Amino acid sequence: QVQLLESGGGLVQTGASLRLSCVVSGRTVSSYPMAWFRQGPGKEREFVAGISRSGNNTYYGDSVKGRFTISKHNAKNTVDLQMNSLRPEDTAVYYCAAPPDFTSRVEIYAGPYDYWGQGAQVTVSA
Repeated sequence: QVQLLESGGGLVQTGASLRLSCVVSGRTVSSYPMAWFRQGPGKEREFVAGISRSGNNTYYGDSVKGRFTISKHNAKNTVDLQMNSLRPEDTAVYYCAAPPDFTSRVEIYAGPYDYWGQGAQVTVSA
């Protein structure tokens, strides 16, 4: 049973940084691609960042490119999201997502992901 647990959310001011961490159990992060999504108030779930199985390739949504960085930490079995230069429009619940078994690539749509964390609230004040 794959379980994902996010931590690190909070309330910050514009321009601040936050680091989200997703602890993965039931699966080794080095063996699968992983992703972060977010869902703001009244909005659909949006792709934020993804990382390949090897960790050598990363992908980002247009609105976060250059500000957010996704990484894997195999020893801790976590997937982290470093968020810099935060803006009010980054306010959302952030979700860690894992694909089904035998998935080899990062998907930018929420549908293909089987496993989700409970979410971490990030609020950026103006």
